[in-house]
Amino acid sequence: MYYNADLHVHLGRTKNGKPVKITASPSLTVKNILEKCIEKGIDIVGIADCAVPEILEELDDLAKNDVLKQLDGGGLIYKEKIVLQLVCEIEVGGELNGSPHLLCFLKDIESMRAFSNILSKYISNINLSTQKCRLNSVEILKIAKDFDGFVVPAHVFTPYKSYYGSTTDRLSYIFEEYYDEVFAVELGLSSDTYLADMLSELSYKVFLSNSDAHSLQKIGREFNVFDLSCPNFESIKMMLKSRSGIIRNYGLNPALGKYHRTFCLDCCKISNTNPPIHKCAYCNSENVVFGVLDRIYEIKDQKMSHPTFRPEYIYQIPLEFIPGIGSITMKKLFNEVGSEIYILHEAPFEQLKECIGEKLAKNIIDARYGNIKVKAGGGGIYGKII
Repeated sequence: MYYNADLHVHLGRTKNGKPVKITASPSLTVKNILEKCIEKGIDIVGIADCAVPEILEELDDLAKNDVLKQLDGGGLIYKEKIVLQLVCEIEVGGELNGSPHLLCFLKDIESMRAFSNILSKYISNINLSTQKCRLNSVEILKIAKDFDGFVVPAHVFTPYKSYYGSTTDRLSYIFEEYYDEVFAVELGLSSDTYLADMLSELSYKVFLSNSDAHSLQKIGREFNVFDLSCPNFESIKMMLKSRSGIIRNYGLNPALGKYHRTFCLDCCKISNTNPPIHKCAYCNSENVVFGVLDRIYEIKDQKMSHPTFRPEYIYQIPLEFIPGIGSITMKKLFNEVGSEIYILHEAPFEQLKECIGEKLAKNIIDARYGNIKVKAGGGGIYGKII
């Protein structure tokens, strides 16, 4: 069966209101995320803060009360619809340069609790998300592997807290003899398959397009389609390891991402000339945030070349980006048409027109088929549809 999977969603609060991810919305609780996934059309969600002890207790309670049920092979299922995968995002503090983020996937609550107990010796506050860990990437990978888990470098090209963006020119320099144990990398909002395949060392890695959602509305803005016999942990791990069953990637046009092009911190302008741009073309300042496109062009070692297993990458414009679509219109669409993924990619024009009128229906269809112009983002500012 095909499953829509967003494997990187953050928690803002525990059920008792304690903060988890400081920069995430307080409305991001376990139950709210699972309910929002139904509305969005996401079948498998990776919650990226599961090493927090109070979250583990909450998951335990939900499982004991049959709100969540343990799947054979790992993962927890909600209402027989949504599968929760246990993930922990770590800020790696033990590298020579940078502090990249690493996603660690574990099979079940017991494994994640044991993993959390070890991490707590190297993290100042295990009760908060994405805290700096006094270990390097290989040491973390080996601990995850001891519990039958695996790791995925997160948003690998962003200028802050990533491997290529702020730590290294090559992932293989970091993971060395364990590089083959890294089955996949997460692209991030400002890059895509076409850009990432300019790096030859990624030619046998799976690319994941996840939302890294810090609010409920951002869930599913990027997602993957997997072909799995069962949506459990073991099936996902085997799929990534074997590079089979990755059907499609859905993601933003990279220009809509917050860090696509170099941004000048002095005159606040985004570069629009040929990459790589290291200083502002408008005021000549070198006080810039280096763009993802610019960084990839700086370190690329080949023309774009897709391996045979690489699936189609489909640009997706979330409803909140589409002109004229506000929260009231979205609610009407969800109630009368279906999930956001269905609305964006499958709903017929006539069905949309009947619900929200011809003009807004046409905007959705134009977004679906790429009949739009985009102004690139950078420096933490999203790109815009013109």
